Amino acid sequence: MGVERLDDHDYPSLTIGQAAELIGVAPAFLRSLDAADLLHPHRSEGGQRRYSRRQVDFAARVRELSDEGNTIAGAASILTLRGDLADAQRDLRTARAERDEARSERDEARADLAQAHDDLDRLRADD
Repeated sequence: MGVERLDDHDYPSLTIGQAAELIGVAPAFLRSLDAADLLHPHRSEGGQRRYSRRQVDFAARVRELSDEGNTIAGAASILTLRGDLADAQRDLRTARAERDEARSERDEARADLAQAHDDLDRLRADD
């Protein structure tokens, strides 16, 4: 495994300083998210925090919401609820697609059954 891991959104490739610089905060902000049990950076063998792109994105969204006047805990709750809503909407789309597929299969089976009945009726009439 080499540089291709950098494409992995969950690979902890960024130091706390790099992550903080990317989202325009002091490293203390990221440490506060860790202390509040909202963000769990990976730790290097030396104990240094390492952040993935997904974690930096989460921290950036927390910052945006906190800049809008939400507490950090409130921002985390909002993001969690948004994620839950997105999951529920995705599940609903999947369920609707499965329902539509099942209805289509049912309708095809009904048409096949009606055709079989018609064929049987013709065979009986020929006898």
